[in-house]
Amino acid sequence: MDIRGWIDAHGGIAHRQQVLDAGASLPQLRRAITDGRVRRVRRYWLATPMAPPDLVAAASATARIACVTAARHRGWWMPPDAPADLHLHLDAGARVPRATQPITLHWRRPIVPVSTFSLVESVVDTLRHVADCLPREQALVLWESAVRTHRIPRDELGRVRWRSTAADELCAMASGLSDSGIETIFVHRLRPWGLEIRQQVRLAGHDVDALIAERLVVQLDGFAFHSSSADRTRDLAHDRALMALGYRVLRFSYAEIVYDWPAVEASITRALAQRFHLAH
Repeated sequence: MDIRGWIDAHGGIAHRQQVLDAGASLPQLRRAITDGRVRRVRRYWLATPMAPPDLVAAASATARIACVTAARHRGWWMPPDAPADLHLHLDAGARVPRATQPITLHWRRPIVPVSTFSLVESVVDTLRHVADCLPREQALVLWESAVRTHRIPRDELGRVRWRSTAADELCAMASGLSDSGIETIFVHRLRPWGLEIRQQVRLAGHDVDALIAERLVVQLDGFAFHSSSADRTRDLAHDRALMALGYRVLRFSYAEIVYDWPAVEASITRALAQRFHLAH
């Protein structure tokens, strides 16, 4: 059996029992470790050079990656100012690991169990840790991304016993409608204004990112979208079609939403003052 190839195909790190169950023998494992094809991490884990450092750190600490680290590992949309330190979940009674990097430890009892073979906490436990650990806006961005990425129905989230006030509140707020984190940020920051804001409304043949009241369309250009010349041409054509139907269109970039919010707010204010959001 090609032990290194098998471990590489399964993420670069695997529990010893998984490798044995896949058909490797104990002598083969010992040879793979001795000749350097794989390395042992603590007692039960085997890693190759492809292993993600966060997972190796979790295995070394007899822990699982948690919170923002688990969110990043799963590919959720990350706010630019999200914490970069390693977040680990440890079982009650576990020893505090020696830290060679900034680290945040989580000790709460998991909402759902995970396999002995997993180095990543469950999605719902990640959501709860995010809710308790991060500022509200950052946490909401990650919740929205999780709901959309994993196609989690809102009623399913509502049946989870979060045992966290912050998680209960985020559960009520998350809609899964945002295509990107900047849409979540935009809508969240305008909610206190008391405006009617609808997301992903189909107008002129395509969904718009946000519709304020009846007539003010807001389109947001994120990094993952609107990135090619063809995309830009399509977006401008859609803007013209919307304006021909009597809508006002405001388009903002990722940089404007994230780094120049006062300018975005000023543009919205001017549009509202001129009643561009209302049908005449």
